[in-house]
Amino acid sequence: MTGESFRISTIRRHLYGATGLALLIALYLLTGLTGHDPWRGDDARHFGPILEMLQGNHLLFPAIAGQPETDFPPLYYWTGAAFARLLAPLLPLHDGARLATTLFTALAIFWIARAASRLYGRETRTPAALLALGTLGLVLHAHETQPMIALIAMQALTLAGLSHMPTRPALGGVQAGLGAALAFLAGGLPGIMLTLPLFLVVIACSPECRNPRASSGLIIGLSLAIGASALWPLVLHYQSPDLLALWWRTEWHDLWAEAMSGNDFTRLVEVLGWFAWPLWPIALWSLWRTRRHLLHTSSLLPIAALVLALAWIILHGSVNPVSMLPVVPPLALLAASGTPTLRRGAANAFDWFGIMTFGVFALLVWTAWTAQVFLWPPGLARHLVRLAPDFALRAPEISALTGIVISSAWVGLAWWLPRSPNRAPANWALGMTMLWCLTIALLKPWFDHDRSYRPAAMSLKIALAGEREDCVAMLGLSTSQRTSFHYFAGIRPEKVVNNETQCGFLLVVDDRGNTQKLEREWQQIWEFRRGGGRQLEIFRLYRRD
Repeated sequence: MTGESFRISTIRRHLYGATGLALLIALYLLTGLTGHDPWRGDDARHFGPILEMLQGNHLLFPAIAGQPETDFPPLYYWTGAAFARLLAPLLPLHDGARLATTLFTALAIFWIARAASRLYGRETRTPAALLALGTLGLVLHAHETQPMIALIAMQALTLAGLSHMPTRPALGGVQAGLGAALAFLAGGLPGIMLTLPLFLVVIACSPECRNPRASSGLIIGLSLAIGASALWPLVLHYQSPDLLALWWRTEWHDLWAEAMSGNDFTRLVEVLGWFAWPLWPIALWSLWRTRRHLLHTSSLLPIAALVLALAWIILHGSVNPVSMLPVVPPLALLAASGTPTLRRGAANAFDWFGIMTFGVFALLVWTAWTAQVFLWPPGLARHLVRLAPDFALRAPEISALTGIVISSAWVGLAWWLPRSPNRAPANWALGMTMLWCLTIALLKPWFDHDRSYRPAAMSLKIALAGEREDCVAMLGLSTSQRTSFHYFAGIRPEKVVNNETQCGFLLVVDDRGNTQKLEREWQQIWEFRRGGGRQLEIFRLYRRD
């Protein structure tokens, strides 16, 4: 081998080995995480409790603009507040807080890979990480302020601990117990539902764990999970029993009251079909291949975790994509076990389908960019103008050059990718990373303009600057809007109770131009229109006459 050939071989080995995988994961996780405002929806909504904690309020129980928020316990918000405080000299608070999602996503991928290695062998570690990275439904939530990511990270830690039970039960029990306790602190009762039953399934059904050492490890894990899970409710009960009672009633209601009906199952299958792609086809192949050994821990554990995730989704009654996140760890494990045994024709088809899919998506992203810059195609350009009539793209040359570099790098890496059982999962992870980076390079200014409430909040702040100090009541504001007005304008909108308020000002939001009727005592003093078409929002401020 010549010196040049040796250097090329060394570069390829590092580029497509552990070093390349680490760089790919870092690029995937960090691109688009900072440099933009909290976007409407979950990104702004879940920044609200972090903002309260940064201001020294509601450190034990999450709240948005002073109002208790019962959706998630405080683990994610504590982590986000810690990142925001530590990085405050370098990053805005909302950017620093979003790094909590990066941490928990990295932990989820790490523990999924570790669980695959323990259950199926070291050769499945890399495909497990690549397949989790390439999941279509994960990408958006892995780059927003999203507490559900913390829950699936702890779910993955529990699976990794239980996968250790046949060989190192004491260590596995401690890991699984810690994962279950933190899952409760991340997700509440859903965290318990997704993790604790796995202990009982393993000890009752797995032949490898029917021995005194494994039983002792499971008992240690269960004891740690139950004991540690009780700490936060006990402290909350000591500090504020009313908040604990509110949280418990809400958790119990959300867990059982809104179960899916027959008409929702079709929608659930549709959402899971694209959200969990490409995990579920390979997972089905893995189940077929191991159909005679389903009671072994390697099959039983991810199957039980998947059943629990689906049961929680059905009981929760939501087909929101974020509710589908708990299916990612078990499906990634099942898919990783089946990847090395894929037949050559199926592996090649999966590989080429990934390349073609992300190629088409990349063309769509470029088309959206040309609609902004060149107003072509005209139909899409008119639609974008209707949604954001006052948007103007600045420095399109820089975004175009960045997009060309990203697209060219993806083509080169995919073409140069070595032939191996991991080629198809690697192409999916490369394609997903390329698509996300390309979207951020070309379309982030438009998203930031379309999804940020900063202009509305700053305009409201100016409108109130000349008024005497008084509270501002709210009517029709979403949690993300309340957070944005609190963050950008320093205003904590208070709720209207029984159609009455003692505040001298009333902030009203009307969607799609539907004006809410108020009593004659309210006089409008400010209006702000945001968006257009179906996304038109009109904010109005009224003063009591």
